[in-house]
Amino acid sequence: MAASLEALRRRLAQGVSPGRGDEDSVRRQWWAALATIQEDFLLPQRPLQGVWLAAPLPALYEPALLQQLQGWVWAPPDLGDLLAAPAPRLPGVAGGAGAAEGAAAGGFARLALDEADGTDPLLLVVTPRVQVALALAGGVQERQLLVRFDPTTLSAALALLDERLQLADPAQGRQLRQALRALGPLQSDEQQAQRFWPLLAERLAAMAPSVTLQPLVHRSASPPEARSGSPASPSSELALLEALTHEVRTPLATIRTLIRSLLRRVDLPELVRQRLQQIDGECSEQIDRFGLIFLAAELQRQPPAADQTLARTDLSQLLRLLEPAWQQQLQRRSLSLELRIAADLPPVLSDPTRLETVLGGLVDRFSRGLPSGSVVSLSLQPAGARLKLRFSASGADLADAEPERDGTDSERVGPVLSWNPGTGSLQLSRQATQRLFHSLGGRLAERAGNDLTVFFPVAPG
Repeated sequence: MAASLEALRRRLAQGVSPGRGDEDSVRRQWWAALATIQEDFLLPQRPLQGVWLAAPLPALYEPALLQQLQGWVWAPPDLGDLLAAPAPRLPGVAGGAGAAEGAAAGGFARLALDEADGTDPLLLVVTPRVQVALALAGGVQERQLLVRFDPTTLSAALALLDERLQLADPAQGRQLRQALRALGPLQSDEQQAQRFWPLLAERLAAMAPSVTLQPLVHRSASPPEARSGSPASPSSELALLEALTHEVRTPLATIRTLIRSLLRRVDLPELVRQRLQQIDGECSEQIDRFGLIFLAAELQRQPPAADQTLARTDLSQLLRLLEPAWQQQLQRRSLSLELRIAADLPPVLSDPTRLETVLGGLVDRFSRGLPSGSVVSLSLQPAGARLKLRFSASGADLADAEPERDGTDSERVGPVLSWNPGTGSLQLSRQATQRLFHSLGGRLAERAGNDLTVFFPVAPG
């Protein structure tokens, strides 16, 4: 049997301490690492030549890299019909999902991802001056980002991939070996790893809070019907969501990075600065929105009785930290925010790593459809053994409009989405939103009109 990509991840993890991260944090690290490698290490190279190998979707997104480097991508078989259709197609794919076509500069060959390969993201890049492997690995609460620059590990990784291609697709194996020989002598700079980690830390510190992509397939065993391959199976829907999220999030992330580089200039006219900040906010909002939809879809696949890890969470402090970002988000719609928090509130039981994201999605969902000039009020106060977080709205024109919820005028679109034909708004369904909060220890209650409440259990003393 050909070497699996999971074996490659294990090789990359040799000599590295076990991880302690959760899914959200390592996914954020993954996106920051991709931006760092592409913008700070690869794009400055002139001329640019090399190869890249990735799974389970293309990891590179900079157009210059996709046009000049040769690529090989191991993709899930479930994506075959999607890639063969006129749209959507993954960037760089020139043909359908049949036999893999030869990789030429400016595109990539698509290869079959086996069940033993796993679905954590993986990327290996080899150019004359930069050689690096990136991957996510580890079990629940032991997740980590692996980044290896050392020649020994990279040689072993390439040997595993060569073995895989020789057994599974000899023609592609020959093309990869020819491409590597054409690069000539490789320079290995030990200082690259020392440069990488500070750059990654800077990028993470500058990133706006954002929902990140979740795994393509949940690590627990899928039920038989989810593996059937039928178009309506949850696996197929999740594969489509992953591909669409990649297609939407990638250009938005690139646009946001370019905008933030412009905002560092001190000679920008104030009007231009304001417009760039507005575009930056809109990009972040849509990145978060698509990520939240995918998070809800992943949660839908878990058993209803799945155990959740809840921890003591200072909800009062979290709301105060998020208030400035929510103010800016609502101001773009000519809305304002009013936050009222009772004094000396106890902590609650929740999942603080995801609560920030889901609350942001609820603010977006509640405020959509409110007329300009409305005030969104959030109040947090005790309610017996719980804390009550209440959303309400006030304004002169509220009689003619109310927040877009999953009401009678909405149409269900699959298990997690609803569609409002009157406004053209796609959003999480009521059931999906309720399940999200249930996974965070909360209970969502919606009433008629502009009123919505979430209850969180108080943490034991």
